[in-house]
Amino acid sequence: MALNNVSALPVLLVDDEPQLLHSVSVVLRSVGMTQILTQSDSREVLSMLAAQEVGVLVLDLTMPHLPGSALLEQIAADHPDVPVLVMTATNDLETAVQCMQAGAVDYLVKPVDHRRLVSAVKRALELRTWRAEVLSLSERLLSDAPHQHEAFAEIVTQSRAMEAIFRYLEAIAPSPQPVLITGETGTGKELVTRALHRLSGRAGALVAVNVAGLDDTMFSDTLFGHTRGSFTGADRPREGLITRAAAGTLFLDEIGDLTVASQVKLLRLLQDGSFYPLGADRPGQSQARIVVATNCDVAGSVSAGTFRKDLYYRLRTHHVSLPPLRARLGDLPLLVHHFVEKAAQALGKPAPGVPRALFQLLKTYRFPGNVRELEALVFDAVARHQGATLSLHSFKEATADAPQLPESQPQ
Repeated sequence: MALNNVSALPVLLVDDEPQLLHSVSVVLRSVGMTQILTQSDSREVLSMLAAQEVGVLVLDLTMPHLPGSALLEQIAADHPDVPVLVMTATNDLETAVQCMQAGAVDYLVKPVDHRRLVSAVKRALELRTWRAEVLSLSERLLSDAPHQHEAFAEIVTQSRAMEAIFRYLEAIAPSPQPVLITGETGTGKELVTRALHRLSGRAGALVAVNVAGLDDTMFSDTLFGHTRGSFTGADRPREGLITRAAAGTLFLDEIGDLTVASQVKLLRLLQDGSFYPLGADRPGQSQARIVVATNCDVAGSVSAGTFRKDLYYRLRTHHVSLPPLRARLGDLPLLVHHFVEKAAQALGKPAPGVPRALFQLLKTYRFPGNVRELEALVFDAVARHQGATLSLHSFKEATADAPQLPESQPQ
């Protein structure tokens, strides 16, 4: 099945007790799992699976007509992509081992704690998604080019490294899991996020927020909102950006600067989709996909104890590392011509010619500000130029005192 549909697949509950089917349905719907199917006759399950794909199946063992153990073996043989959770009153180690050997991904003993049930179902759904992602990644990464060039129209490149990143983005775009984008300042992390959102086909908007400099209260108020009277001056309730990003993508830039207290709240959001507006005693639920970016060494911050290890590994379910401009110098001609045209149009001037000597000059420069710095240099030069050919003077001024790359620098 297509990866972009996996996260929307229903949960199928199979048990001969109607009251249990109802109570489990209520529990799962309370945490945002609205697509629930139920079946009390085990003989109908295989025909249901043949007609309707499901994300995960929760199966009782002790049922009339067709026992759950026999049904589990048939599902494992005919529908191996469907994760099966066994939920039964049989508290026996040997039975549990037999079920796991037959293909079950978890074994729950009735009565099941609601949090344990929700956690098990979510893990099974994640497993189904990851299986689909592995297949999608294999297909995409073995191809020669991205299939949706229009999604990357804002990113000017002919770099093989960037093309590989595009293929990876296509593979992970439909996934509901978080994405960590790392790279130096000016490498295009927000452009990549916009491409990722376009590829995802998510119904909601892309909402971006820079979390650098936000203390925990500002972080909570900005993302989660507040209730009326939650603090002095809160004379009316306000929804947070997470609500605005519902069914869309929430982009958190400069995540490396997040306070430890805010990291805990973000981890809860990633784990179960829940959040608390300031002053609220009941959690809200979010289906937004979380994308974060940083130019910091997050792994180093984890080692230093300033960034939570569990949050780091949760965030880097999918990881995109953007190369600096000095590692893709073959893109310089494309980028310079693109920025000259863009600057000339913005300034209402004819686009000047670009001398080849400019590329030789720029190839020795380290570009600490990367593509963003190159765009600023080109804009300044176009604004100052008078003749038909772009002058090198402003570029020489800007790069005169900067460390240079060796002539043998790969392009």
